[in-house]
Amino acid sequence: MELTQQNKTDLLEVVIVLAMFFLIVVIYVPVAIWEEEDFYEKESRYRMQNVYDIESFYSRLTGEYNPNFIEAMSVVNAARDSTVADSLFIGEQYVKLYGKEFFVDVDESFGFEYDTTFGIKSFRKDTVQDTTVQIAVFSEDLGRNDTSFIRKKDLQGYIDSENFIGVVKEEPLERVEAVEYYKTFIPDSTTNFCPLTNNQYVMEISEDGTDLVVSSPITDPIIESHYLIFSFRAANHGVIRGGRKSWE
Repeated sequence: MELTQQNKTDLLEVVIVLAMFFLIVVIYVPVAIWEEEDFYEKESRYRMQNVYDIESFYSRLTGEYNPNFIEAMSVVNAARDSTVADSLFIGEQYVKLYGKEFFVDVDESFGFEYDTTFGIKSFRKDTVQDTTVQIAVFSEDLGRNDTSFIRKKDLQGYIDSENFIGVVKEEPLERVEAVEYYKTFIPDSTTNFCPLTNNQYVMEISEDGTDLVVSSPITDPIIESHYLIFSFRAANHGVIRGGRKSWE
């Protein structure tokens, strides 16, 4: 049966639509797969860093690394909570967990460093009520009185100067200020597991107990088929040895 001109036109339109659909798939699916690969790599390295930092804090508190990550994490988190609850929880202390006593030595900056290490750095905008003060001072360079504007909280420093003459006027001021802070993050048991394989990170402590290595549990590349013609690929996510990361 011979195709009519209308049939040929309809068939051409179908071919064009299918070609456009295939083009979209070829463009966007690989990008989505690359983003997925990148996500697992970044998340895994983030968790590895947290594992290393937990062990480092534990070593700082006790003088040694602990091959039992959950135990080390629990002691470190408990010590941090104690410093938040009690500002006097510094120096030599005991932390009781799992029916055991852990002797720790907590320094004054421990709580702050814990929060800045694991916390998520963020910014917010605060509206600040302030007062601007116009003051008169004698300028030795100009050889005459001069005026300048300062914030009221800085006024005392100028009053103490022998060149200070007086306050000319005060004006209220409202300004928006960017404030840096850390969102609290407390590591939990998921920290010790690779997000892709759900296997624990490999932790090695040197015989003399002075060196720590944390590495990805992925030994052979992981390849998974996506949409028949595409593949998700993930290799070993790296290692942290003595504080140095293989990916930097």
